[in-house]
Amino acid sequence: MLKIDRFIFNLISENTYIVADGASKECIIIDPGCSDATEKNELSAFIMKNGLRLKAFFNTHCHVDHILGNRFLKETYNAEFLAPEEDVFLLDLMVKEAVNFGLKMDASPLPDRLIKEDLHFELGGREVKFLFTPGHSPGGYCLYFKDDKICFTGDTLFREGIGRTDLWGGDYEAIINSIETRLFSLPDDVVIYPGHGEKSTIGHEKTSNPFLA
Repeated sequence: MLKIDRFIFNLISENTYIVADGASKECIIIDPGCSDATEKNELSAFIMKNGLRLKAFFNTHCHVDHILGNRFLKETYNAEFLAPEEDVFLLDLMVKEAVNFGLKMDASPLPDRLIKEDLHFELGGREVKFLFTPGHSPGGYCLYFKDDKICFTGDTLFREGIGRTDLWGGDYEAIINSIETRLFSLPDDVVIYPGHGEKSTIGHEKTSNPFLA
């Protein structure tokens, strides 16, 4: 059984997720947004307290609020780092952009592997499917655990909202197409865990999301 814990980090209230396999204690982190010593300590204390082994961490996309903890995780755990191929160019740009958001950011390392739709990755024997959902950024991806009916949607799809498209490579038509063709093809009872705000379901968003009615 997967255990999901959410941490709300930085000034932009970004959701950082620890996803752990209960049997093996193997875990991944999705979108490490920890921005200062207090938030970094909170994350590492949780990992230690629960006896977890960090296998890898992921950026669903490479906007500043989702990548602030990249260097910390790499230097602390030497875990594998994966990020979207189309968003790698943003990693360097975000160091300067962080200042505009009132954030201080250590330069991110480069990913060990690039996220592509044919990437093979498993957590506790569960295969993770990578769904290419550009629009909020050029290289946005969602992480889908098919057997558990769970999807981490980054800033593509929120509860009754969608990601903004006025940032670095954003495209409104592309994000709507990504949601309608990729995410809305998932079963209605799939639970979505977005990059901001509360969780929802695919079925709820089909009927109640004002951007997609």
